Amino acid sequence: MKGHTARCAGWLGRPSIRASVRAGAAVLILAAAGCAAQNASGPAGHNASPGPRPQITPRRAAGELVTTPGHYLGVAEAGEVGSYQQVSEFAATIGRKPNLVLYYSALGTPFDVRLASEALAQGATTFVQINPGSIPLSAVAAGQEDQVLRAYAASVRAFGHPVVIGFAPEMNAGWYSWGWHHTSPATWIAAWRHVVTVFRQQGATNVTWLWTINADEPGSTGPLQDWWPGAAYVDWVGIDGYYYERSSTFASVFSPTISQVRALTRKPILVSETAIGQVAGQAAKVAGLIDGVKAAGLLGFVWFDEAQNGGLYHQDWRLEGHPAAIAAFRRALAGYPAS
Repeated sequence: MKGHTARCAGWLGRPSIRASVRAGAAVLILAAAGCAAQNASGPAGHNASPGPRPQITPRRAAGELVTTPGHYLGVAEAGEVGSYQQVSEFAATIGRKPNLVLYYSALGTPFDVRLASEALAQGATTFVQINPGSIPLSAVAAGQEDQVLRAYAASVRAFGHPVVIGFAPEMNAGWYSWGWHHTSPATWIAAWRHVVTVFRQQGATNVTWLWTINADEPGSTGPLQDWWPGAAYVDWVGIDGYYYERSSTFASVFSPTISQVRALTRKPILVSETAIGQVAGQAAKVAGLIDGVKAAGLLGFVWFDEAQNGGLYHQDWRLEGHPAAIAAFRRALAGYPAS
């Protein structure tokens, strides 16, 4: 998360993608994408012969999402709470429509039904990371935020379609108040389990719970296993990681963390936030990122598509405006099974 600025109320962190240690809090919207665009067809005339019957996809239980490797392709765009336009523009740029939309929300902010509904209309599933901001996780674990959590859970349940939710992400790193060196793993685990339990008690069975960690960075991240809340409280694992330098590769950024996760669980893994900076050689590296996701059998990835100008950890991550990177991204997607 070393690349984007803080946009989520109460979201504090290092000079990172999502938040800088010098930055205040605001709202960050991330969008993730990944299904092939459907071909448009004109209306048939009165005498037109009916086409073949469409294939009917079996209806899944509420909250049950596809876990086929390579199914998800994501994009992060600023300002999506106000408009879906940037997501649509990114989809046009890469030639794929979204199938996963990620946004960040402070604890206490209602579930964004408008965004979720628009994403659904575009064939996408909503993914939200709820951050506790300045609220101590000990208070969350003790039930002091239950009224807020119950209201949020009721809204998600009423929405009635699958939603992916994470809470207090990147806790294995030290740049957030709820993470390493600031909050004990035992307190974090108690809070996570409590949040999941409250949602389940409210009947929000359409939630897929994403345990989100930062890719292992020696000196910046702590022991991963200390933060594991148990398989009963996790559906998917999310890994956030970025290419900052010319030496960055899928193997160097993600492989050590994937190995650590696999020692803990066989739950599906999503690269829940990533991008390749211009300094890192974006056009030359996108194929390796996408091929790495495929080779590792991961669910997919979420691309952070925002321009920044704040040094190594705040690069220009966008594809737009970089024709060579766009062309490389499109070529790589030709062999990517996201649908």
